[in-house]
Amino acid sequence: MSVFRFQPILKSTLWGGNRIIPFKHLSVAQEQVGESWEISGVQGNESVVADGPYAGYTLPRLIDELKGALVGEDNYQRFGNEFPLLIKFIDARLDLSIQVHPNDATAQRQGLPCGKTEMWYIIDSTPDAMLYSGMQRQITPEEYTRLVDSDTICDALACHDVHPGDVFYLPGGRIHSIGAGCFLAEIQQTSDTTYRIYDFNRRDKDGNLRPLHTEKAAESIDYNVYDNYRTPYHHVLNESTPLVECPYFTTSLYDLTEPMTLDYSELDSFVILIAVEGEGTLTDSESGSLSFQAGETLLIPAATDIITIEGDVKFLEVFV
Repeated sequence: MSVFRFQPILKSTLWGGNRIIPFKHLSVAQEQVGESWEISGVQGNESVVADGPYAGYTLPRLIDELKGALVGEDNYQRFGNEFPLLIKFIDARLDLSIQVHPNDATAQRQGLPCGKTEMWYIIDSTPDAMLYSGMQRQITPEEYTRLVDSDTICDALACHDVHPGDVFYLPGGRIHSIGAGCFLAEIQQTSDTTYRIYDFNRRDKDGNLRPLHTEKAAESIDYNVYDNYRTPYHHVLNESTPLVECPYFTTSLYDLTEPMTLDYSELDSFVILIAVEGEGTLTDSESGSLSFQAGETLLIPAATDIITIEGDVKFLEVFV
């Protein structure tokens, strides 16, 4: 079967909860799991193939072995053995820090290879869950520094209540924070660059304040105010529902109650399927099939032209 599954990289965090392990149907004992890195080529956090003839291969080694047949010829020319996306599940028991990621131009001025643009799809949320995304009023870089110093930066941010199915697109430069009660899928450029702006004066397990990156964040923030930070879409059963199309990834939502055939013969890219609800069966054009369920993430090679999915299943489709 020309589909890859990877071993999840589970990360315990100061703010992590207890939803990821049961959501992914895992039998492991680990506390406060805030993130599951589903597909990662980040150095030091490379995903490992879970099963099949390539079991044990890291993602960069898999790309080196299969090249354009795995990621697409154009992607291989652009990125080589570096996988261009990082896929995560995130469970926030407590508020995450207020933070920002640079865009590509700012990152390169700071000596980094690329910035980090990302998106969130809310899988589940508590009734009072919220998050920050963007500015609710115009401020200057100088005012930003004063607000951070006086612990009032949140007063300048746009706060949003959240519900399952909500989507937020976060281009590099957009200040943001995931609030307590949010459980989501995150799709982003391959980068682990995060500038922490404000951390609610919390202390880590050793009693220390976590470091802030005030100056680099100030260089990275988009201080403009926009009309709408939530990504609107029209949800339709048994059809492709476009969510986000940007230079780094294209994401659609599928909510299936009947079989659907997806034709990728004209697409020169890998495809990632992130199951967020239900269960289904995936069959390729050579009649190889596998079952998958909510909490699983699949990588479909660029060489795979056609797949058919059956079952009651909701998933995100992502490609570059």
